[in-house]
Amino acid sequence: MAKRNAFAPGKIILSGEYAVVFGYPGIAVPSSAGVEATFEEDALCKGIEIAESDANDAVRAYTEKIVAACRKNKPNLRGQLSIRSAIPFGKGLGSSTALVIAITRVLIGEDARETALTIEDALNPRHSGLDFNTILENHPILFRKGATPKHVDLPSVQLQNFTLIDTGLPNESTAQLVAWMQKREKEIKGPLNAIGNCTERLMQGEALDIVMRDHHKAQVALGVVPPKVQELIAEIESAGGSAKVIGAGARTGGAGMVLAIGNQERIRNIDKQKSLPTMLP
Repeated sequence: MAKRNAFAPGKIILSGEYAVVFGYPGIAVPSSAGVEATFEEDALCKGIEIAESDANDAVRAYTEKIVAACRKNKPNLRGQLSIRSAIPFGKGLGSSTALVIAITRVLIGEDARETALTIEDALNPRHSGLDFNTILENHPILFRKGATPKHVDLPSVQLQNFTLIDTGLPNESTAQLVAWMQKREKEIKGPLNAIGNCTERLMQGEALDIVMRDHHKAQVALGVVPPKVQELIAEIESAGGSAKVIGAGARTGGAGMVLAIGNQERIRNIDKQKSLPTMLP
């Protein structure tokens, strides 16, 4: 029986949340953690059986949708699929897109870009394309809607000096938040411009910690940083650091993952006092 593996990283948006939907530039980098998919062909299976793994119910349900879409391309696929995900689902690290790409690669083949994009479009119809291209390429990407994504080098950005803080699951989906933004496009023009400008500043070599502070203010103006997360970031800034929500954020509930830079001991003490889990980017 043939056995194959595929990997897709998560992603960390440095600049561009929501602004990329409206045509502004954004920058994202792959995370060190990601999703690994393993498929072992077995003609005795009735179809594709999803083996027990460390995946939770949400990951399993999403996996089933991706598998069903892949089988439309290759209905004769038979065997066992297992998933190992080192990134939390639904918290801004691109877990759903990483699942799409890892599973499509392991079932269809490494060159299955178009199939993966078709599945991504169907399951996440309001996505900007920033997540997809960063995860697919496993490289820092400068993205602007309608233009060819570009590989970028950001020597000033050293993610090993950062902390990811888990602020909890958002109460709203990314699709709901994007729809909300689109209804308010005229009134949020200012913060969208500010976020687009943050991307340009990073490309010009400005220090990320300085840019992050302005990016965070713009996200607050958009309405996607809940009060408790604003308090967390204010404490980090008071301790000399910088931080921002790195995914869709939320109107209520948690805001997913926050990326923090600064004195790591001070930042982790703040997280510990608030009982917030952390992980490395």
